[in-house]
Amino acid sequence: MSDFTAGEITEAYAAMHARVQEHASSGSWDDFALNFTEDADYVEHAFGTFHGRDAIREWSVATMTSFPGSAMTGFPLAWQTVDVSTSRLICEVRNLMPDPGDGSVHEQSNLTIMTYAGDGLFSREEDVYNPLRFMRMSLRWARVAEAHGNLSDEGRAYVAQFGG
Repeated sequence: MSDFTAGEITEAYAAMHARVQEHASSGSWDDFALNFTEDADYVEHAFGTFHGRDAIREWSVATMTSFPGSAMTGFPLAWQTVDVSTSRLICEVRNLMPDPGDGSVHEQSNLTIMTYAGDGLFSREEDVYNPLRFMRMSLRWARVAEAHGNLSDEGRAYVAQFGG
């Protein structure tokens, strides 16, 4: 049985989620790992499992400061639920790309499982998604952005590497 209430877990995740939006807005992801305990695990299905804050920091900075992560503008939640008995919050996170120039919406969701450890920190995050769907969405967005003069050189390199 958990030592935490649904309210405490929900509040901790809401605070973390607000900080994530600040990271996305500023482009600085150095402090993202501070949302986790020193010995936390981050399970990322495309990139592997990262053990500890330093590994989480290294991965998050590298991923979210390069295309397509660096282009994402927000991560609103579609829904969330708390399983108090396991101290987990499970949610659907929408990963949004900016308007590529024609007003179209490009996004891909993932399921996230957060394990709360107390004191506002999480001991585990697991993101569940289909990496090929993310790549296809990113490529569609990049092609529209290119057609409207809104694709960075880094985005062009991504298309060259993954889009044929």
